[in-house]
Amino acid sequence: MIDLKLIRENPDLVKKAARDKNMKVDIDQVLAVDGRRRALETEFNDLRHQQNVAGEHIAKAPKEAKAELSKALGQIKTRLKEIDVARDQVDAELRALLLLVPQIPDPAAPIGPDASCNVEIRRVGTPKRKADYGFKCKDHLELGSALGIIDMDRGVKIAGTRNYVLRGAGAQLHEAVLRLAWDLMSSRSFLPLTVPVLVNDALMYGTGFFPLHREEVYLCERDGQSLVGTAEVPVTGYHGDEILDEAELPKLYFARSTCFRREAGAAGKDTRGLYRIHYFDKIEQVVVCKSDPAESAKWHAAIIKNAEDLLQALELPYRVMEVCTGDMGQGKVRMYDIETWMPSREAYGETHSASRFHDFQARRLNLRYRRADTGKPEFCHTLNNTVIASPRILIPLLEINQNADGSVTIPPALRKFMGGAERIA
Repeated sequence: MIDLKLIRENPDLVKKAARDKNMKVDIDQVLAVDGRRRALETEFNDLRHQQNVAGEHIAKAPKEAKAELSKALGQIKTRLKEIDVARDQVDAELRALLLLVPQIPDPAAPIGPDASCNVEIRRVGTPKRKADYGFKCKDHLELGSALGIIDMDRGVKIAGTRNYVLRGAGAQLHEAVLRLAWDLMSSRSFLPLTVPVLVNDALMYGTGFFPLHREEVYLCERDGQSLVGTAEVPVTGYHGDEILDEAELPKLYFARSTCFRREAGAAGKDTRGLYRIHYFDKIEQVVVCKSDPAESAKWHAAIIKNAEDLLQALELPYRVMEVCTGDMGQGKVRMYDIETWMPSREAYGETHSASRFHDFQARRLNLRYRRADTGKPEFCHTLNNTVIASPRILIPLLEINQNADGSVTIPPALRKFMGGAERIA
């Protein structure tokens, strides 16, 4: 949610943001409803003043005049009740519209309608193509099935399409990458949290997943709750409805959670293997900082570096992409994806997403801090980024490190979590 005052004062800027993000929202309607709300507020305040004055007059009026004055006062009270009802209706209408208004992207963000306009920032490592192996290169599912570490068939039997079971060394490898990420984040002064993955709908609205992405979420409608698609939701909402001291900031958190995604609209897309699945585990990093664009940009670079350092420890080639306006989503000011090389795809595949929101989420969550200089409350800025998500990261890990005999070499950084094993065979 963005500041309503900004919409009033710069409607054309907000309209441009909606166009650049390919979002349909009627800003003129927002302003019209806001105008009705403000008119009702003005009338309400005027009538309350008249009510107070009339009450004083009745107290001092002669007996014969009291009846007429009381009648007028009754009319005022009736109208105040009508305005109360109308205000509630208009407030609800305005809030519903404001929930659709996009955050204004950073002027430096690339403008474009979709992912084809994303901009490559840098590449790290040398991609290994199928022809470089000197033997017939297998994809991760062929490798995992032959090694007995991935069982898609029984995953589907248990839970339907886009489900899987990791077995033996596959489950160990999954845990190993998450534990490596946990250790890295702990060493960088980020505080670990264990958080619920079933949250109140208010947090889904607060972090910007509702109303626009409701179809992508597993809903527990009877309880008014939802399964999260990322720990971003409970971690960002952790300080909702609080006023923090500026001295407490920044808040640096990370959390491991199981993530659930319906993948609505992904029918027929990436159906093979572990790329697009209904549940996975992820370690997410979240920053809550003061309302300063330069401070936000500094932490954005820091959380991207955390993810890059982890990929370099795993010796995986990757590239960093800046996401264009039409692909970044509603609440983001600026966004970067990290894509890791996947030989079976002969391409990079997205494995990380790093976003900064400025005060978009904080306004929805009522997440504020008290400025040290003025003592006044101000909305925080929020950011988040994937540290690691598995089992998607197992795709490049298995494929890049495969050997001619069908075994897979375990990267040195993970061996301490694998009982010292050097290969999966």
